[in-house]
Amino acid sequence: MRQTRRTRGLRYALLSLLTLPLLQACTNLGPDYQEPPVEWVADWETSLYGQVSATDLEEEDLAFWWQAFEDPILNTLIESARQENQALRIAALNIVQSRAILGIATGTQYPQLQRANGTWTRVDSWPTEGENDWDRSGFNTYNLGFDIGWELDFWGRYRRSIESADATFFASITNQQDAQVLLTAQVAETYYTWRTLALQIEIAKENAALQERSLEITTTLYDSGQNSELDVQQARTQYLGTLSTIPSLEISLRQVENALSVLLGRQPGDLPELAGLTPALPTLDPVLIDDIPARLLMRRPDIRTAAWQIAAQSAQIGVAEADLYPSISLFGTIGWSGDSFGNTNDALSTGVGPGFTWNLFNYGRLENNVRVQDALLEQAIEGYELTVLQAAREIDDAAISVVKTREQQDILEESLASARRALDISTRRYREGYSDFQRVLDAQRALAASSNNFVAIQGAHINSVVGFYKALGGGWQTVSGEDLLPVETRERMEERSDWDGLLQAPLPLTE
Repeated sequence: MRQTRRTRGLRYALLSLLTLPLLQACTNLGPDYQEPPVEWVADWETSLYGQVSATDLEEEDLAFWWQAFEDPILNTLIESARQENQALRIAALNIVQSRAILGIATGTQYPQLQRANGTWTRVDSWPTEGENDWDRSGFNTYNLGFDIGWELDFWGRYRRSIESADATFFASITNQQDAQVLLTAQVAETYYTWRTLALQIEIAKENAALQERSLEITTTLYDSGQNSELDVQQARTQYLGTLSTIPSLEISLRQVENALSVLLGRQPGDLPELAGLTPALPTLDPVLIDDIPARLLMRRPDIRTAAWQIAAQSAQIGVAEADLYPSISLFGTIGWSGDSFGNTNDALSTGVGPGFTWNLFNYGRLENNVRVQDALLEQAIEGYELTVLQAAREIDDAAISVVKTREQQDILEESLASARRALDISTRRYREGYSDFQRVLDAQRALAASSNNFVAIQGAHINSVVGFYKALGGGWQTVSGEDLLPVETRERMEERSDWDGLLQAPLPLTE
């Protein structure tokens, strides 16, 4: 009979707990998220259509845009940066963190109070008088209980919290994708800046060697009495002036090397990929921009991140509004108790009951918190619209830079050819005695400036193309859960904590 009653009581308690979810209401306070429309995007066109173009640019090509440079060293550096860059790893760890926070939020939809308690007591006694003095006697008492409390999500507080955490999780994914975009562009820009400086150093040395030869000629003529000392000193001044530019270029070169090392996650100076590299810049095919679909603009990871941030903040309004209403909860307990006397039977007890709390007198705190969350939502919307504007501006800025640096490059190439021709003519006329040495100095100075400017604009044009692909949001790929973090990082984290496979879990698609 005792076992039958205990079983019935246990069944009743379990049935009561299982019916709790049926009492949950379906009200969700606060606004439902809708991505704000940006009306002008669909009709927006840069005035440079027809001069710069991504007509046949597929998303896959945009994800690996640097391969169009056909530079194996650049490919190697970008691949290395993707594996070793600390900023990219931090962005990946933010995904792991936000996923764990989502797990916390998800857990709130289940009973919030789950507490097991139990006691066992042994009581012994020793009589000090009578025939049985000091004969020990005793008994045991014991009880075991389990309490559960469940705040019903009557107003959607916990559902909105999950919605907010879920949007934050997606925002962390697109933020990591944006970090890929920035890292790829930074590596390419830094690499070609290094190559530009290296080429400028080589050209400065060539110009210095040319001017040194002129100094030798004027010195020989002066020693033979055919020229004045003025020619010698002018030649020396120009030669030493050119030499003086080399150390500053070498300083910049080393600083760029160090910047590239940091991007690759290495100590300064650890760049074997650049050893023995011929200082030359690639000649890029003209980049045409006939058509930039709005989808390329709106799929930029930073814009997607801003959109997810709006979604996360929108849900917070519902969480804040839920505090204005009563909190309705159900409480339940199951207990078992007994003792070793045998005078009483072991007992199973259960209890279920509702309860509610309502913060009626909050002096405007809760209402103002709703207003705070609403203001934050509006800030997020404005930030999203600003992000879209900035993205369009970056595309247009990059496009004009591509077009105009290309025009400058063509002009300076002709200027460089003319400067070389002028130096040949002036040098020959000087040797033949038809002109003074000043013509040679002017021609050398013009050649040095033209050659340096031409290399500089070559580098600027390359970086403009890099900036254009960056402005389009190119350079990121979907990362699997297993590739999100390096193996050694996962192993180190798993040694400290039980991640239960979370570090390798697949990532959802963000679009």
